[in-house]
Amino acid sequence: MDLPLVVGVDGSEPSLRAADWAADEAALRQVPLRVVYAALWERYEGASIAQELGKPEARVRAQDVVEVAARRARARRPGLPISMAALPEEPEYALVREGRNASALVVGTRGRSGVADLLLGSVSLFVAGHADCPVIVVRGNNDNQARTPVHGRVVVGVGKEPGRAVEFAAEEAARRGAVLEAVRAWRAPAREGVGHPLIDGQPGLEEVGAVEALDAALRDVPAGVKVQRSAVEGPARRVLPAAAHEADLLVVGARRGEGHFGIQLGRVAHAVLHHSACPVAVVPRRG
Repeated sequence: MDLPLVVGVDGSEPSLRAADWAADEAALRQVPLRVVYAALWERYEGASIAQELGKPEARVRAQDVVEVAARRARARRPGLPISMAALPEEPEYALVREGRNASALVVGTRGRSGVADLLLGSVSLFVAGHADCPVIVVRGNNDNQARTPVHGRVVVGVGKEPGRAVEFAAEEAARRGAVLEAVRAWRAPAREGVGHPLIDGQPGLEEVGAVEALDAALRDVPAGVKVQRSAVEGPARRVLPAAAHEADLLVVGARRGEGHFGIQLGRVAHAVLHHSACPVAVVPRRG
């Protein structure tokens, strides 16, 4: 049975955009969609209120949240299999656990407002940094509608160990009939005087190495996927958001730090999650 695509919602506009985007993605993948809301509502409502009412008001709101998101998904993608869950747990841990049996996790960028903005922002970062499956953080417009991608480009950042990120990006490009653009950032050492390769107009060792890294990373991309290569001078945390300015998806890898729980986000992944104009997929490395 195909693993579902899981989307985390909280009733905010960013989370509803994420649910819209997830419905489209699940339809592309031909997998079920699972809509999840998680919060420790009894912590805020109080045990005495819970006993008096029989069910906390927040519990009712939680069910409303998932049902509204599911209705939107059904209207957007009729016939898409959809399941729902409202869980009495910390959202970051609940979503990471849901990701163990998911093809991917989808979350929005921010929560409702004020302190909740920071809460969901931290949840999104935690999930992106610790989930076993790819995590897609949906960025979008200021309204509550996700826009159907029209750019026809999937951008993937090629680092020192691209791993699963390139494979994932190639699959996404194939599903969309989009161009896969692989980008490798490189930095030239500080040098002075005549004979510097940049002054002479000849590629230096760093640029040549970047091109070779792109070739190696793209070696196993299926022949049916149209590929473009870009070796760009500059820090990756700036190069990648600029390259993905008009893209449908930006894909980056996540490294696993020894002695730490789960996936640890590096500076590049952290930066693109904050500054990319398009949805960002964070893909953990295998092993």
